This record gives sequence, structure tokens and C-alpha cells, in this order.
Amino acid sequence: MNVVSLSIPDVKVLTPVRHRDARGFFSETWNQGRFAEAGVPGPFIQDNHAVSTERGVVRGLHLQIGPNAQGKLVRVVRGAIWDVAVDVRHGSPSFGQYAAAEITADNWSQIWVPPGFLHGYCTLTAETEVIYKVTAPYDRAAERGVVWDDPTLAVPWPVEPGAAILSDKDKLLPRFADCDAWFHV
Repeated sequence: MNVVSLSIPDVKVLTPVRHRDARGFFSETWNQGRFAEAGVPGPFIQDNHAVSTERGVVRGLHLQIGPNAQGKLVRVVRGAIWDVAVDVRHGSPSFGQYAAAEITADNWSQIWVPPGFLHGYCTLTAETEVIYKVTAPYDRAAERGVVWDDPTLAVPWPVEPGAAILSDKDKLLPRFADCDAWFHV
């Protein structure tokens, strides 16, 4: 497995080996021991599967706080996304900074977003399917977020603001400067 730390070293892109032959391929997309050695500790308790039918769908920026803070291991099984993690750990040298990567079905990479990071992505193709493992269950009371195009964060999203397809909930998220201190290092 190839492991690359992004601009924020806690955020990693992991690319499992694909063993190919005339039938297709086989790949071990999760192995607790190997991923723990690579800095992805788990344990994972839930898998989520999202389908976006259009290019330019933005999901995020989201996180959960408290005992149900989630780490996420994200992969794409069809299509492509621009995946973003924003460090919101007060006291971290990368507080308020983002790390991003293109994750596609073709490049077979996965991205690890640890607890303490906002997470979001934008679909680069129509009919994109994203599967991700999380380290804690969904908890509506612990859910928090920041508006995807917050100018303070300056994330270079691959979609113009007027063309982004958002949920009603994501349109109402607060700005980063208006948020509480959710995590501390």
C-alpha cells in the first residue's frame, strides 16, 4: 500500500495494491493491522455510502464533536471527488488550514480524515459513488459544520459558488470565525 501524508501530515492518502489478472483485480481496501501501521487507527463502526447524480455536488464541511467525534476513511467506487479536510484543533500548528486531494475510482486512493477535522467533498463527475468508514456513530446532537465556501478557509473548490449543488442544511452553515472551539490539541 502506498501512503502519502498531505500538507497536514495527519491527513493521509492511501492507495491499496490492486492484484490484476485476466479476470479483473482483487484489492484489500481495509486491513486493520496495515492501516494502523500507516496511521489510520480505526476501529470503524459504520460504513456510509453516498451517491451524487450531478457534477458539482458539494457535501460538507461537516464534523462531529465530543465522544462521537468521527475519523473517516473515504474512497470512491465510481466517479471522482475533490476531498477536503480542514484542521479545527485549536493549538494545532495547522489550525484553520486545509488539506485536499482528488480521490477517484480510477486512482483507487482513499483519504483518512482524523477526528478534529471538518470534512467535505465536491463531485468532479456525474454519478459519483463514495463509500466511507467512520469511527463513531452518527449523532445529530454532535453534528457541526462550516459553510463550504468560507473565504477565511480559502479552499480552492473545483466549482463556482453559483454552480455548487448543496443541501438546504449546508447552505445555512455558519462561517468558520463564528464557530466555537470544538477541539483542542
